[in-house]
Amino acid sequence: MTHKAGQPTAQPADKPETQPGMPMEILGMYLFIASELIIFITLLFILFWLRSGLVADWPPPDQPRLPLGITGVNTLFLLVSGYTMHRAYRAVKQNASAQLTRWLMATCVLGVVFLTVQGFEWIRLIRFGLSMTSSLYGAMFYTIIGLHAIHVLVTVLVLLYLWVRSSSGAYTSERHIGVVLGYMFWLFVVLIWPVLYVLVYLV
Repeated sequence: MTHKAGQPTAQPADKPETQPGMPMEILGMYLFIASELIIFITLLFILFWLRSGLVADWPPPDQPRLPLGITGVNTLFLLVSGYTMHRAYRAVKQNASAQLTRWLMATCVLGVVFLTVQGFEWIRLIRFGLSMTSSLYGAMFYTIIGLHAIHVLVTVLVLLYLWVRSSSGAYTSERHIGVVLGYMFWLFVVLIWPVLYVLVYLV
């Protein structure tokens, strides 16, 4: 199209600018994970402070010992769930909705297995005399390991919600921020557990 002399030419419409940098949801999750990590570090610091001499016998001789073997096997279930959640993340990035749904369900099942085994072990420990009120040893054990169990339970519920939404095709390779947030926090829950297992059960 030609324009007469002196007549202003039409300007192209402004294109929406893309926002560079990290999405606020991702940044918020990083900050949340950092705050949760500080809580666990603080509890572990208190645990080792008690072990260092404040309490004469650690663990107390009249308290039952922690179940190393079955908890070690249970650790493997949780580590495998980290792999299945990674596969779910990869699936949504590839726009593979059916695979996303399957891997999310597999992650949820493994998380429930982990909680169930842990629950049965706690019942046995309580029957053998280890409780929150039996000693500082018991109080620290249930505080640290119980806090992690709460994290697992809450995150499993979140993953079940993601699974329900993925079943209806809510997530695509372009729109999957919920899956990313679930993936991030589940990895935190999974990766911190071997540290807790070594420092609380083995050391």
